[in-house]
This record gives sequence, structure tokens and C-alpha cells, in this order.
Amino acid sequence: MNPRLETVERIEPARLEEISEAISDVMAELSAATARLGQALHPKTAANLAGLVRIMNTYYSNLIEGHNTRPRDIERAIGGQFDNDQGRRNLQIEAAAHVHVQSEIDSMALDNRLPEPASIDFILWLHREFYRDASPEMLRIRGNGSEFTMEPAAWRSRSDHDVAVGRHLPPSSERVAAFMAYFAERYRFERLGKAARIIAIPAAHHRFNYIHPFADGNGRVSRLMSHAMAHQAGIGAHGLWSVSRGLARGLTGPGDYKRMMDHADTPRQGDLDGRGNLSQRALSEFILWFLRVCLDQVTFMSGLFEIDTLAQRLRSFVDRNELKPEAARLLEEALIRGRFERGEVPRITGLPERTARRVFNDVVATGLLASETPKGPVSLRFPIATLDVLFPRLFPEI
Repeated sequence: MNPRLETVERIEPARLEEISEAISDVMAELSAATARLGQALHPKTAANLAGLVRIMNTYYSNLIEGHNTRPRDIERAIGGQFDNDQGRRNLQIEAAAHVHVQSEIDSMALDNRLPEPASIDFILWLHREFYRDASPEMLRIRGNGSEFTMEPAAWRSRSDHDVAVGRHLPPSSERVAAFMAYFAERYRFERLGKAARIIAIPAAHHRFNYIHPFADGNGRVSRLMSHAMAHQAGIGAHGLWSVSRGLARGLTGPGDYKRMMDHADTPRQGDLDGRGNLSQRALSEFILWFLRVCLDQVTFMSGLFEIDTLAQRLRSFVDRNELKPEAARLLEEALIRGRFERGEVPRITGLPERTARRVFNDVVATGLLASETPKGPVSLRFPIATLDVLFPRLFPEI
């Protein structure tokens, strides 16, 4: 490789010094849309919906990697139920790990203890946690005529770990640590305002994959990092939307993500294309595309989670499953209040106690109402089997 391109400045421009009107407009729309997303929902309902979004995020992140793990299989894996087939079991282990890591990110954001999302410690933590329960086979890396066992939370460290990503040749393994130290400094949020943080999300997403610091798992880590960055930039909306669904689907089709990532690899195109090694124009176009994808997903999720729409779909679920009409009252009560005590069931339904209990038990059997303890207050849950009615088009298959 050209020695000049082994300098850490190879990833410049890392950020945009000037912001186009188009980027400013979509950034303002995104900030406003994420502020509105889920604001009418009770925090308990929103928290349970965020659990569903984690499954969605995992499903689409897997899809980007070429792994089509069905949502119901992800749900089973979260509950500790794994397939006997080793190949499918490995995919379930990956899926459960992704949900676990994103859940930890969401919890840290909620408690205001999320660290710098582009810091070396946090990125290594993401990789370590994702592969924490990986089988030895899942850590075996094969390619370029070599085979080795990857160590979680360790940069590429040997020359035979060096890879090509499409037409792009990342920095050599000997330079990864230096590149990542530079990356962490350039994308440190502490010194950035809100607008700069939002713009840094897509820029860091591309430059991280450009460096390709791990032997495997770079795409997954970059998407989890972007999720954490969205929280820190103030557009995370309590975990109620997912960048992975947008990246997997694109704006014009599933090939958009790969094409735009490749486009952002473009070298500088003359004196009018910035002062860095890479094209400033291409980075600007990638950032605009990425933010439009984010806005598209926030808009989509806002439509699904609008409280009146969700109430209507809960009533539709009751009708389709031939539950008693009073079952809808229980579901709407949980939707609005977040949770209610079991002793309130007769009052909510307006039925005699014995009949009310039967209706309540029928709803609990669907999985839509559940509690943390056997006799505790119940809240809305969103099992995969209910999603074709409650959230159509969330997944292409259930």
C-alpha cells in the first residue's frame, strides 16, 4: 500500500466544515420528528415498544449481513429457546447478542450513563459483548487462503487478517490502532454541538467501516455505534426507531446502502473537492442520504406508534381473534395508562368479576398483556405473533 495512505489522515475529511442547505433542512426535520415520536405514549408502553424495535433492528442488521433470521426465531432466542440445527442456532445466538447489546445501550442512554460512543473503550465493549456467547465456530474466520480464531474486542493484528472490502483496501493491521485513536478523537461528541453530532453519525458510520478495525463484526458494531450516537445526539427517541431497517431497505431499494458506502470511499476529485484524501462531495452526499434514511424511518415508526392508530389496531386484533369486545377496553387501558392492577379488571370491562376474569385471561393468553411478577400490574406487550395486525409492514415476514 502507498505509505502516504497509511497515515491516519487518510480518513479525512472526517467531518463537514460546511453544511449544505439540503442537509440543514433534513437535519431540522429529523430533530423535530424524533422529538414528536412516541411523545403521546405512556413511558411504560414506549419502553415495551422499544423492546420490539430491538428485535426489528436485529432482524434488519442480520439481513444486511446476508443472514435471514426470522423474527419469531429471534424472539425465541431472547427467551433462551434455540434451534437444534447448529447453523440456525448460531444465527439465533448472534441475534440474541444484538438485542442484548442494544438493550444495554438503551438503558445507559435512559440513565444518562452512555459513554462517548466513538471512544475506543466503548467500541471494544460493543464487539466484546456482541461475541460474548459466540461458539468457537462463530469465531472462526476463513478467507484469503487462511483461517484463524478471532479474539473479541481485539483489533486486526496480523498481516494475514488484512482484507479487501469490495474495491476498498482498508489500512493494514499494523496501523489499525493508530487509525482508531484518530477516529475516536475526530468523532468525540464532548466538543460538538447538537447539529455537529447529528452530522457526525453518518460520517463516523462510514469512516469506521472504511478503517475496518476488526477481523469480523464491523458492520454490526458500526450500526450499534450509530444507535448509541443517535441517543447522544438527542435523536434517539427512547429507542423507538431503528437505523438498520432504513439501511437494509434504502430509499430506492436494498442496494442503496452498499452503493452509497462505496460512493463515500471515492478519493478526492480535484482542488474543488475539499482538502482531504477522500472526496468531500461524496461524504456530503452520503451524509444527506443517511439522514434521509433516518427521517424516513422515524416518519414510518411515528405512523405505527400514533396512539389513535395503535388503539384501532388493538381493536382489530380483538375482532380478528374473536375475543370478547370488552377485551379491547383492557388493551386500551394499558395503552393509555401504561399498566393497571389486576383487581381493576371488572371496573375496566364493566363485567361481573368471574366473566371479567375470563376475558382478562383470554387476553393474557395472546401475550398482549403481561406482568413482571405473577400477581403484579399488567402492561402491553407486543409478541411477534400479533405484529401482522398491530404493525403491518414492520417486517417482510413474521
